[in-house]
Amino acid sequence: MTRLSTAAALAALLIAPAGALLVAPSGALAEDWSPAEPVTIIVPWSAGGSTDTVTRVIAKELTDAIGQNFVIVNQPGASGSVGTRSVWEAPHDGMTMAAGAAADLGAYPVFGSLDATIADWRLYLDVANPAMISVPADSEWEDFGAFLEALTTAESPMTVSSGGLSSATAITMQALEKVADVKYRQIVYEGGNPAVISTVAGGTDFTAQNATEQVDMVRAGRLRPLAVVASSPLELAGYGSVPAITDWLPEIATAPNYFGIFVPADAPKEVLDTMDKVWAEKIANSEALKTFAAERAALFAPSYGEEAHKAAMPFLSINAWQQFNSGAAPNEPTQFGIPKPE
Repeated sequence: MTRLSTAAALAALLIAPAGALLVAPSGALAEDWSPAEPVTIIVPWSAGGSTDTVTRVIAKELTDAIGQNFVIVNQPGASGSVGTRSVWEAPHDGMTMAAGAAADLGAYPVFGSLDATIADWRLYLDVANPAMISVPADSEWEDFGAFLEALTTAESPMTVSSGGLSSATAITMQALEKVADVKYRQIVYEGGNPAVISTVAGGTDFTAQNATEQVDMVRAGRLRPLAVVASSPLELAGYGSVPAITDWLPEIATAPNYFGIFVPADAPKEVLDTMDKVWAEKIANSEALKTFAAERAALFAPSYGEEAHKAAMPFLSINAWQQFNSGAAPNEPTQFGIPKPE
C-alpha cells in the first residue's frame, strides 16, 4: 500500500461513527483463535479523544489480521472506570476487550473504582502520548515561563480543562503541585476531546491533555502550546518544536504514558496467543500505526506481555502514588503491586 493510500485509509477510519462496524476483514493471518462473531473493544472515553482515535487504527489492523470485525463502543464515565468495568464484568472469553491508558488500570483499584489490578490484565500497547500544556491562541501568555508565573501568583485560581481524575490534565497538575505552588481549578469533562474544545472556546484558561488530542487545534491556530510534559522537546509536524517542561521545572516527574488494548489475563490461551502473535507480527510493523503516530504527536511503541508491563509501570506508578498522596484516592498503591516512583 502506498503512503497516500495508507493515509487515506487512516483518515476514513478516524471519521467512522462511534460504535460502527469496521471494514470487512481481508488477508487474515492463520491463527488459532477464530471468533465467530464481531469482537467488541470498549473505549471508556468519548469519541475523538486520544484513546478513541488510536483504538480505531488498532481495530482495523486486528480486523484484517484475525479475520473478524472488531467493533468500537464508546462508554465514558467516572474517569474511564465505567467502560473498563464493563469489560471486566463481561465473560473473559476474549470477545470484549478494553482500551485506554495503562496508567488508568493502575489507578482504578487505588481509587476503589475497580478491583482488578494491573496484573489481572494482559497489556497490548501501541503508542505513548505525552501531555502538553496549551492556552487559547489569543491568550496573553506567549511562553511557559510567563504562564508559570501567572499560575503561581494569580489572585484567584486559573481554570484548566480535564478529562477526569486520572486524565493527562489531572496527572500533570498533580506533578506540577509537587514542584511549584500553582493555583488552579480543574473543570472536568467526559474525555480529552471535549476538554480541549473547552479551552479552544475560551471556557477554560488552559488545558494539559495529551498532545494527540490537541494537535489539530494547534495546527489550525486555535491553541498555543507552551510546554510538553516530557524531558525533551516535542516536534509537531506542521507546527514546529514545543519545549520540554523540564526547561523550567527540571525536578518534575515525567515518564511515557502508554496506551493500548487490555484483555483479562485469564482469557483463553488461544485468545492471548493469537493477540501476542498479531502484536509481534502485524502491530509492531504497522504502517497505519506509524503514520498515525507521526501525524498525531505520539510515540510509536508497540509491546505486549511482560515487556509492556515494564514499559507502562513508571508512569503508572507516578500516577497512582500522586493520586494516593494527594488524598484523591484512598488505597495505598503497594497493596496492588505498584511500587513508589524511583
